[in-house]
Amino acid sequence: MEKSKVYFTDLRAKPGENLLQKLEKLAKAAGIETIDFDKKFTAIKIHFGEPGNLAYLRPNYSKVIVDLVKSLGGKVFLTDCNTLYVGRRKDGLEHLDAAYENGYNPFATGCHMIIADGIKGTDEELVPINGEYVKEAKIGKAIMDADIVISLNHFKGHEGAGFGGAIKNIGMGSGSRGGKMEMHSDGKPFVAGKKCVGCKKCIQMCAHNAIELIENKAKIDHDKCVGCGRCIAMCVFDAIRTDFSNTTNDSFNCKMAEYAQAVLQDRPHFHINFLIDVSPFCDCHSENDLPIIPDVGMFASFDPVAIDMACADMANKQPVMPGSALNDDKHDDHFIHMHPTTDWKVCLNHAEKIGIGTKKYELIKM
Repeated sequence: MEKSKVYFTDLRAKPGENLLQKLEKLAKAAGIETIDFDKKFTAIKIHFGEPGNLAYLRPNYSKVIVDLVKSLGGKVFLTDCNTLYVGRRKDGLEHLDAAYENGYNPFATGCHMIIADGIKGTDEELVPINGEYVKEAKIGKAIMDADIVISLNHFKGHEGAGFGGAIKNIGMGSGSRGGKMEMHSDGKPFVAGKKCVGCKKCIQMCAHNAIELIENKAKIDHDKCVGCGRCIAMCVFDAIRTDFSNTTNDSFNCKMAEYAQAVLQDRPHFHINFLIDVSPFCDCHSENDLPIIPDVGMFASFDPVAIDMACADMANKQPVMPGSALNDDKHDDHFIHMHPTTDWKVCLNHAEKIGIGTKKYELIKM
């Protein structure tokens, strides 16, 4: 397979040219204008950010792409699906409130926001893919109604995937609540009793009533647990863990790749990654930590695998941000060092295997 082209621009902005203008130039250089947008419904898949988190992408970036698509005749909307965990984006109404609170509204972005899987997360389309892990993906209906898909992705760390980029935003982010449950279903965390202090934070955050307090220690009912992993991230005492001996995170990453395949197959797609504010955890958190590396730049490509690979390579070349959660011990991979229970390469390897794209890329600097 030939190398895919990935276009890159840094974040230097001289007088007379701001970052939004550089983003437009980047998208055009990468070939977005070659897509036939005329009267086509175009879904821009984005993460609106959990309120309280300040690392999510500013709506200013989305408006650049919205205006560009509209100038090419497209009928464009911004979209995301509801979350599996308890939070401000667990149903369609609260999700829109959260988006507006974070600055995503028609006046700021130039288009409407649509929660793709509806009010309760049940508006889904079953997409046959006959994959190794998934036979029929459950994708938010509005995303499947689109003729074209564009992903705008904040590249950052993620406790289950290693990092979140284009594949995660498209695959996990486009899954309905049922789809997200399917992707997470293999993961069953457990409580290390000696570290649990009985604070009940995990119980409050569990959307499925799978955790109870027994003799002042949390206990997870695996019959109710869907394996979303939210409790792992919320435990400040590191009392909730995954089993290092199983392949839970590997299957999670492979399922995510197959869900991305369901979204992207048989229609044009284009991808933009922002390697900025690289927080150690997902924007689904209602907080964000100090970035683990310095800001790098913006990337654009038709290949979601290549663009994620390019971002991972570029991120791993960066120095560790002093004082961040990523300590300055010597290591070869920031994301594996930050989240040692998962290997992000599994997702890209599987995505390449099933034909979504290639890890081989030519980086074209602007």
